[in-house]
Amino acid sequence: MQQNQSGITSHTEFLLLGFHGLGGYRQFLFIPFFLIGVLSFVGNAALIITIKTGSSLHSPMYVLICINACVDLTLPVIFVPKMLLSFLFDLSGISLLGCLFQMFFIHFVGSFQSTVLLGMALDRYVAICIPLHYNDYINRSTFCKFSAVVTLRNMFFVLLVVVLASHLSFCSSNIIDDCFCQHMALVSLGCGNTSKNSIIGLLAVFSITVIDAGLIVISYIKIFCDIFKTHSGKSREKAIHTCGTHLIVTGVSFSFTMSALLSYRFKSSLPPNIHNLISIMYLLFPGTFHPIIYGIRTKAIREQMLNLFQCKRIGPISTKVTSIH
Repeated sequence: MQQNQSGITSHTEFLLLGFHGLGGYRQFLFIPFFLIGVLSFVGNAALIITIKTGSSLHSPMYVLICINACVDLTLPVIFVPKMLLSFLFDLSGISLLGCLFQMFFIHFVGSFQSTVLLGMALDRYVAICIPLHYNDYINRSTFCKFSAVVTLRNMFFVLLVVVLASHLSFCSSNIIDDCFCQHMALVSLGCGNTSKNSIIGLLAVFSITVIDAGLIVISYIKIFCDIFKTHSGKSREKAIHTCGTHLIVTGVSFSFTMSALLSYRFKSSLPPNIHNLISIMYLLFPGTFHPIIYGIRTKAIREQMLNLFQCKRIGPISTKVTSIH
């Protein structure tokens, strides 16, 4: 603990004690979350390799799917190792600086979950509604400008939230009832008036997640209106199938996001263990489902995955036959 300029003693070390209500059974959580983490890592790594090695998968739509897989791959790396060590060896301590760094990277990387989905929606809107101008709007220059704008936007709001949280004094408790450092979990331990932190937190959610979600909804409304007006037969079926896949991924992502946001607003009415589970689901589970959804519903990705798997199986056998001859 240390004293700030106001003479208030503030905690500088915290304990991440998510699922503490399970007592001695808490260590058994290592097994399911380790398996989910591995599944998410392997699935997204396979999706990235598939898109990178498939020459027919280098169009903007597949590049965005690859970026989404990179986001889903990165998020667990930020917090899962620390969480698993906490479950298995009760290593729950984290410094204030470490907590702030973890908070920044979780929220910054997590903010791109909605941003990449927005990019996919805009790509499909241009491809379906104004296909003759697709190359005019969807090109490297547009991609770089879009990436720069959304990255600066996300970084500004997340950095603002983290900087404000770093100026709080934590004089009452140093126990964070969560498995990782989130903004509201840390701010709830702050002394004095934390209304500014809550307002800026809500502003960040609105400026990133809510605006992205609104633009996604508008894009798909216009897409489906255009599909049913100007498309027919196989063209309509293909467009609906492609958009349906993206909508499933979008629905999965925003369902977990909204569950996490609502769980913090109604935290007092939820059992702590349920709240902890929802918090982890928001970050970990979408990345587990996305590779499965794309692998099942996207023919080009599925065929490229099968080709890679078959090449790896055939490769060693071919080498062995050549050595015999």
